[in-house]
Amino acid sequence: MSRRPRLRSVRTKLALVFFAIITAAFGLLYFIATPQLESKLQQRQLDDIRAAAQDVRPRLEALIDAPNLREKEVNESVRQIGEATDARVTLWGVDKHRLFYPQSDSRTEKETPVDSGLARAAIDTKRSHSQIAPQSGEEMALVAQPFFGRGKRKRPIAVVLFSRDLNDVAEAVDLVRNRVLVATGVALALAMAGAFLVAQALARRVRRLEWAADEVAHGRFIEPLPVDSKDELGQLTRTFNQMQAQLQQVDVARKEFIATASHELRTPIFSLAGFVELLQDEELDEDTRREFLETMSEQVARLQKLSVDLLDLSRLDAGSVELHAEPVDLSELARSVVNEFTPALADHDTELEIRLPDQGPEALCDPVRVAQIVRILLDNALRHTPSGTQVTVGATRRNGSAGLTVTDTGPGLPDYSETKVFERFYTGDAARGAGLGLAIARELAERMHGRLRVSSAARGTAFTLELPTDGNGA
Repeated sequence: MSRRPRLRSVRTKLALVFFAIITAAFGLLYFIATPQLESKLQQRQLDDIRAAAQDVRPRLEALIDAPNLREKEVNESVRQIGEATDARVTLWGVDKHRLFYPQSDSRTEKETPVDSGLARAAIDTKRSHSQIAPQSGEEMALVAQPFFGRGKRKRPIAVVLFSRDLNDVAEAVDLVRNRVLVATGVALALAMAGAFLVAQALARRVRRLEWAADEVAHGRFIEPLPVDSKDELGQLTRTFNQMQAQLQQVDVARKEFIATASHELRTPIFSLAGFVELLQDEELDEDTRREFLETMSEQVARLQKLSVDLLDLSRLDAGSVELHAEPVDLSELARSVVNEFTPALADHDTELEIRLPDQGPEALCDPVRVAQIVRILLDNALRHTPSGTQVTVGATRRNGSAGLTVTDTGPGLPDYSETKVFERFYTGDAARGAGLGLAIARELAERMHGRLRVSSAARGTAFTLELPTDGNGA
């Protein structure tokens, strides 16, 4: 049994599949889910600043409209508003040319942020505008809130810019990315180890099945393999054990068949060879010669029947027997077969009783094969009963099936033989047959979805052939 290359083994393939699945899953998490998380966190910060700016708008309006406020007071108010909103608050004034100039900043220690595009958009639309944009090398959440004078034209007088750096968001997302990378490495290591262990266990069971199949293929039957699980491999092992048991049974039957068939063929052949040798004696009288020839003729007939039976059995075993089902009147078919046995009935001094209705019953079957079964049953009744035995042929219909019964008033079957009469080469009298006819009859009956059963008593035996009907029989 050759070993597979490592890359083609189940263990390697399963490990690679696990590796690919986990890598793809964590790749999606790293390159798609993490950026989405960062975007949502940034948007939440922006929404928070927008809501805070709306909350402090009345305070800013009061501050901007208040006359004669000193710069220190303005700066203190802006600083307090910045603390309340957790953002940097920058107050920009707007001159009549709509140019911006700084008025106050809650964090004077840093460069005063300005986004003229955002501020001008807020003035033009007369409502707050927000965006996420880089400022001084940092990603910032920005909200521009416009304020207008009280005149008729409502000239823009100020823009308040709320800004909050997003470093916390970036740090949180970087932490998540690092954790994802660590988790990916750990998961891949565990997956590879688990995949190799699982695949190794599976491969061991598969190799055991492979070895067992190779042994059976070479005709060496082994002990049943242990079924140690209920998964698909366990079911496969169970099926293999059943297959091996059936193959072993078939192999035993084949060997017994060959041995018995050889014996059955050897007996008449040796007998014929002995008679031929005796017939070569020139001093043999005419009566003895005629008796030897009659005996030889019987042996030849026995060989012919045995060869035909063996051929039929081989065809049945090979599945090459073709059956053509059609509606058949069993009474008409039985009368036709009975007529063929008129000379044999006369030689046997047998009284034949026919209990067949004028029409029907009708069965769905192959008429040629049914006629063959009836011939086997009639020949069996004549061959294994004394001269003068009464034989009855009847036909009935019962419980959705049509039946033909051949009954004799002979001595019946030996004890415990009702279950054996359909076995190949079983015969109660080896001198009167090879024991193949009833085996063939049963096989043919089952191939036509019917059955052949037997009942026997101290005086008489009945064989009944049951066949399915087509629903239109009498």
